[in-house]
Amino acid sequence: MAKKADASDGERLSSAQPEDDATVEAEPDIEAATESSVEVEDGAPSATSDDAHEVEESIDSLHTALAEAQSALEESRAEAGALKDQALRAVAEADNVRKRADRSIENAHKYALERFVNDLLPAVDSFERAVDAAAELKASGGEAVSSMAEGMELSLKLLVEAMQRQGIEVVDPIGAPFDPNLHEAMSMIENPQAEPGSVIEVFQKGYTVNGRLARPARVIIAKEPAPQADP
Repeated sequence: MAKKADASDGERLSSAQPEDDATVEAEPDIEAATESSVEVEDGAPSATSDDAHEVEESIDSLHTALAEAQSALEESRAEAGALKDQALRAVAEADNVRKRADRSIENAHKYALERFVNDLLPAVDSFERAVDAAAELKASGGEAVSSMAEGMELSLKLLVEAMQRQGIEVVDPIGAPFDPNLHEAMSMIENPQAEPGSVIEVFQKGYTVNGRLARPARVIIAKEPAPQADP
């Protein structure tokens, strides 16, 4: 019985020996883990500092990008304003061109008869002189001369009315002040009964076409008599 007890005690001792060895082996692992934990804790502040630096760089980059975007926006606004101004100028110029073209067309319609009128006026002048001559013969002539004079006067009247309907007006300034825009002075004569500078005789009537002078009236102008010397 004593031998069995000794054997059992030996087995217990032998089985306990490995546990002690495992405990001894585990202790270095615990120490290593503790050291690693300490190293991680010591390194944590360094990682946080790097992150903060990266955040600051990101913020700076955002500020730079924002400034560039604002600058680009201002440039775009300036370009848009310049383009708008150019567009307005182009529209105004096109409107001016259209108005000038309209005026040119209107003037072409108005003054298309001007050359024809200039060719017609000598015939009108001859007709008027014939009417004046017939009027002088009317009193001394017979009924035939009187009828002819009346017919010529009527024909001249119809011709003048037709010309007026086409915008052709007679310039007959007898007694009116001299107007260099409508009259051509042939000479000046002293006339105490007339206002100095007024038209006292019309050599040849003038004509306008739609308000524009086709031919000036050729006139004689009154001037103030020279003072007489004392006897």
